[in-house]
Amino acid sequence: MKKKFLILLFSGMLSSGVVCAVEKHNILSVRDVLVDTTSVAPNSFDTDTEALLQNWYLQNYAILDEDVENKSAGEVSDEMYIERLSKIPSTIEMPYNSEVRRFIDMYIVKKRSLVEAMLGMSLYYMPIFEQALEQEGLPLELKYLPVVESALDPTAKSPVGAAGLWQFMLRTGKGLGLEVNSLVDERLDPYKSSEKAAKYLKELYNIYGDWSLAIAAYNCGPGKVNNAIKNAGGTGKDFWQIYAFLPRETRGYVPAFIAANYVMTYFKYHNISPALAKKPILVDTVQVNRRVHFKQIASVLNLPIEALRVLNPQYRKDVIPGNSRSYTLALPSQQIYCYLLSEDSITGFDTKKYQPRKVVEPKMEQVASDENGEYVYEKRTVTKTHRVRSGESLAKIAKKYGTTVAVIKRTNGLKSDALKVGQRLKIKVTENVKVYRKVEVDSAEITQTEDAIIKAAITPDDKQNKEKKVPEKKVKKEEPKREREQRGRYDNYTATHKVQSGQNLSIIAKRYGITVTDLKAANGLRSNSLKVGQRLKVPKGKAKAENVSSSTTHIVRSGESLYLIAERYGVTVNAIKSANSLTNNSIKPGQKLTIPKKGASKNTSRSSTKSSKRKR
Repeated sequence: MKKKFLILLFSGMLSSGVVCAVEKHNILSVRDVLVDTTSVAPNSFDTDTEALLQNWYLQNYAILDEDVENKSAGEVSDEMYIERLSKIPSTIEMPYNSEVRRFIDMYIVKKRSLVEAMLGMSLYYMPIFEQALEQEGLPLELKYLPVVESALDPTAKSPVGAAGLWQFMLRTGKGLGLEVNSLVDERLDPYKSSEKAAKYLKELYNIYGDWSLAIAAYNCGPGKVNNAIKNAGGTGKDFWQIYAFLPRETRGYVPAFIAANYVMTYFKYHNISPALAKKPILVDTVQVNRRVHFKQIASVLNLPIEALRVLNPQYRKDVIPGNSRSYTLALPSQQIYCYLLSEDSITGFDTKKYQPRKVVEPKMEQVASDENGEYVYEKRTVTKTHRVRSGESLAKIAKKYGTTVAVIKRTNGLKSDALKVGQRLKIKVTENVKVYRKVEVDSAEITQTEDAIIKAAITPDDKQNKEKKVPEKKVKKEEPKREREQRGRYDNYTATHKVQSGQNLSIIAKRYGITVTDLKAANGLRSNSLKVGQRLKVPKGKAKAENVSSSTTHIVRSGESLYLIAERYGVTVNAIKSANSLTNNSIKPGQKLTIPKKGASKNTSRSSTKSSKRKR
């Protein structure tokens, strides 16, 4: 059985591009001699180094060697690599082979700038990793797993969807209790993701009892490791014994982890300078219980928004949704007290821009206007007539008009669904109908205005006659008192015009037969701008009545009265009422009035008076 297993394993390695030496039918440890041309480097080796070097933390808190690429990595023998690896204080076994050397060479020769950037970022992140690992009692050399996973880029995302420093897949992250939604991705939170990664690694070690297998399972999942152990005959006790049966990506993962430990420990021996701190960054956290945007915090505390993003990469849209639950905000420690003192100012800063509306009422009424006045669209039920065409059914007609078959049958008194071509059906539908607003005139305001005009025009003689109480009988009998008072007000003194929607000075001036200059002078206007509802004084003495030689038709506009219309055409109110069979003075916008000849006004007025006397 053992011999059969050896043959299978050897043939499996050959088929997958792995060659190892065999002596006396025993496998010489793959840890020591290994040639693999198919293993794949982790995604972290493809990190955009230039972009990483622009990180706010590196720019402000670390000093890096800008000339690192031009320095020699030095020649190191295999024996020296083996000796140095053996001296790393580690409980995890770190053997040497060609795969490990390949990844070491990639770091110290091809990716020297990346190592510099990672050394700079390690000043901030390594204490976070060490604290999480220490809390679970795990080997501290596991702190270099994020070097392999993400190159210490907190916002790193892999092509398959893994995210954060520890590169959790969405399913794995949520399974470990990390929150992921549109605003928050705790896989990117350095503190929480480190805590969950330590717990996960501990679980994996408890399954396999070997750190090389636990690290491999962290990369490809326990299922694939279990399959590899099964395919290896069930006797694989570590990563190197099941190497040939693992996915290509995972075969390079443990060697890359060993190389990361080497390069982060012995970088000085390869002319890579240690990262120096410009100044220490002390970070503290505060609990946020309100919804707040990074720009609100940055504006009030005078912090660069890049600082907030580096310290809090878990907030995907720069928004902390603290109104749903308490969230942690990391800040430079000297800013914590400032935040607590300024929290009201921060959450109240430019709220219209950064805070979503809690309640929004849809604007149902859209006021517009045309020549007939102001109108709105209202939903009303209207009846339409539909002529049945060939091939139409009640169901098809109902769908067309957005109604039901039952409603159509009820409306038309139909007892069956049968229809005839050419048959007319009444269809009730709900539509937006144009409804004109009724113009309401403030009678009290008009009365006050007219009274003021009359009082201003009373002469000393008028006052004297008033004091003498001149009897009403001296007034011409053929003209009723109300008509006389209204005519006097509008004939001799200034009238008032209420500006309607869509009207300007030119339209109003033309309406009253005056110039824009006269209208502006009468109202003390310096510009041509008007507001809807604004009242204008119209110098009626300058108005020119239209020359009407024969009867004509007038369409009533919003705000017009019989008195204004009569004056415009130079006729009397009674003449218009008589010509249109009106019993009172009420008219509506859009109403058509027949205006009699100018010469006929007097006769019409007299005949109207006589007719009135006969009725009495």
